[in-house]
Amino acid sequence: MADKVIPAQARVVIVGGGVMGVGLAYHLAHEGWGPEVVLLEKAELTSGSTWHAAGQITHSTSSFGLGKCVDYNIGLYSGKLEEETGQAVTWHGCGSFRLAYTEDEMDWLRHTLSVGRSLGFNIELAGTEKVAGLHPFYNLEGVLGALYTPDDGHVDPTNVTMAMAAGARQLGARIIRQCRATNITQAASGEWIVETERGTIRCEHVVNAGGTYARQMGEWSGLLLPMTSMTHHYFVTEPVPEFEALDKELPVIRDDKKVSGYIRMEQKRGLIGIYEKEGSNSVWHDHCPWEYENWLFGADYDRVMPWLEESLNRMPIFAELGIQREVHGAISHPPDGNPLIGPAPGVWNYWCCCGTQIGIGWGPGLTRELARWMVHGAADISMREYDPRRFGAYATKDWQVTKAHEDYKLRHEIPFPHFNRLAGRPIKPSPLYEQLKEKGAVYEEVYGHERPRWFAKNGVAQQDHYSFRRNEVHDMVGLEVKAVRERAGIMDISAFTKVEVSGPGAAGLLDRLTANRLPRQVGGIALTHMLNRRGRIELETTVVKLAEDSFYLVCAAFFEQRLLDHLAQNLAGEELEIKTHSTDWAALALNGPKAREVLAACTDADLSNAGFKWLTAQQITVAGHRLWAFRMSYAGELGWELHIPRTSTLAVYDALCAAGEEHGIADYGSFAMNAMRMEKGFKGAGELTNEVTLAKADLLRFARTDKEYLGKDKTLNDADKPWVCAYLQIEPDGIEDGHGGEAILLDGQVVGSTASVAYGHTVGKILAFAYVKPHANVPGTEIEAVIAGKPRKGRILGAPAYDPESLLPRTGAALTPAE
Repeated sequence: MADKVIPAQARVVIVGGGVMGVGLAYHLAHEGWGPEVVLLEKAELTSGSTWHAAGQITHSTSSFGLGKCVDYNIGLYSGKLEEETGQAVTWHGCGSFRLAYTEDEMDWLRHTLSVGRSLGFNIELAGTEKVAGLHPFYNLEGVLGALYTPDDGHVDPTNVTMAMAAGARQLGARIIRQCRATNITQAASGEWIVETERGTIRCEHVVNAGGTYARQMGEWSGLLLPMTSMTHHYFVTEPVPEFEALDKELPVIRDDKKVSGYIRMEQKRGLIGIYEKEGSNSVWHDHCPWEYENWLFGADYDRVMPWLEESLNRMPIFAELGIQREVHGAISHPPDGNPLIGPAPGVWNYWCCCGTQIGIGWGPGLTRELARWMVHGAADISMREYDPRRFGAYATKDWQVTKAHEDYKLRHEIPFPHFNRLAGRPIKPSPLYEQLKEKGAVYEEVYGHERPRWFAKNGVAQQDHYSFRRNEVHDMVGLEVKAVRERAGIMDISAFTKVEVSGPGAAGLLDRLTANRLPRQVGGIALTHMLNRRGRIELETTVVKLAEDSFYLVCAAFFEQRLLDHLAQNLAGEELEIKTHSTDWAALALNGPKAREVLAACTDADLSNAGFKWLTAQQITVAGHRLWAFRMSYAGELGWELHIPRTSTLAVYDALCAAGEEHGIADYGSFAMNAMRMEKGFKGAGELTNEVTLAKADLLRFARTDKEYLGKDKTLNDADKPWVCAYLQIEPDGIEDGHGGEAILLDGQVVGSTASVAYGHTVGKILAFAYVKPHANVPGTEIEAVIAGKPRKGRILGAPAYDPESLLPRTGAALTPAE
């Protein structure tokens, strides 16, 4: 057979023939690379985790990007794929309900409805009468309501994969079965060498789509890809007599509270899937046996019995039936539950397409985006949540297992805004971790770092308070914002990525990769963006010129590896050195009208406007410790960032707090920081993604026309702008402020969706960035935002809601106009 011949060369080699690998081959072929793609499968297609998937897919998701993927997938499954390939897909478009028993669950459904509205989904909130009318056999005791998504359904996993395989072959891709890869290494030329049991292939791009084998495959190439195989049960009952007379399939029921899973029809039988809350099981911590094909484990009824019993209570017609089939198979779980889709860290043209726990539901849409990324240089949805480089070396195997168990148990829990996953922490605490914890800090983890979110005071419990609505945390954040705006605030910002690029070639490299002009003078500071070859935004970074041949780059923590890779992959023989200081240096932000007085009490440096200009940096001594001070402020106040050797941090912090006591200095966290940056109209990671150019982000003022840099033509000539970033205020109702992804309406029509939302405590309005159609982005335009499922009045703003002229950070509130 033709597919048994091993070619010596290919542009892309995909290793793994499940829904993810085959989906990528299919979409690479559709992007024009079909004849240059080879897929290797060690056994038969779908013989790993794909074949035993339950195959459900739903529009019920609060993730805007993932929503785009599932909508595409449902369109593919429900007609497009079969029409294209002639291969049966076996789509069951039965719809689905997600039930709610508590007001918190109802709030989740209302938020999901808002996101669905922005995406144009067929979605509605339903009462129990509608649920009972479409699913008369479900026990609705205690149910308050449900989210109804009538276009949902389920599909045969093997048929879908085989159909995509057929589509890939039709466009020239080669799929070689019964051919196990045994090693993947990179040649000095940069090519990848894929060794197999039947020969060797050299290729430009290699893709790890190994499913439960993916982690051990990564080790061949020196990569630690964070994922753990967790086992999951579903059960198929004997035939259900009540189903025999049905002329229409019942909707899928997702019952997160009582069943912790799903219940649906499987032909004329019942199917029950459970994600147990206790006793979850992980396997193959070292490696998955290569000989395992179509592998299932024996059922472990002790683990699932409480939820299985409740499922029979919820579906009484199952109670007297036996279990005809037990499916207990392994599924990959990354530490945070999101797949690994994108470049592997530290290497070039090694792509991850693995770690996917919901392969049928998420796979085709995500592999379409990965194909676009590989072929064109950027995906068309934000890939930050899926980028494999979001983890660092701290993600050891033991930690991965701990986090995978946590993720498994959370699979059917309410995804509250800012949900804080606590297992396996702390990993990389800052030097102030214990001190701030004693002062009430509630921490979050960003790229392994512990960063304060907010500080518990006035009897509020020092723990996360989860809700879609305002709660005690809202008032605590308001106090922190007030302190910064009126007095002085100090924040531990050690979690930022901190990279030094030095040497004779440093300026040349950075100039080629940054859209803005680099600082010209030593001590100069510039905010700039690095773009990819498609002109899309890779990351935003602050660049500080420390010396004639030394530059210090500061950006968000989760961009650390992306920054390092972008620098390394664009070298052109420059003589330079790249050092990461993210953990050996800490950092503090000192902001507020009293910031100058606080800092002056601890240093002899001239802190006046003349002596220390805005957007400049100096080495100064604070409390006897030498450090770098940057006059800049993400809060929009007079302020400095202090970048400090780790060993000096606690002494500097204590000195500043002591000096600030008479001025009412207060600690603040990332929630207050976010609220203040929204008041100042500063765009953040939610707006600056791989989806957009600087033109779409309304940031062309940072794009130079008098220099050459990567992505320049694409970003400056981005005439196709169906969306542009708008800044707006929304009227608060005192209950819920929004969480991102909400629909924006103009004259009752959807014209966009929010990217970031926060309450502005200083201005008393909800503030948001939203990507909207250009005709809607006119200052003063009255719009509506759909928050918690209901429209709320709002207005497009033409300037920051707070200090639009930026007089405070430039001059300092304590200064007179003459000074």
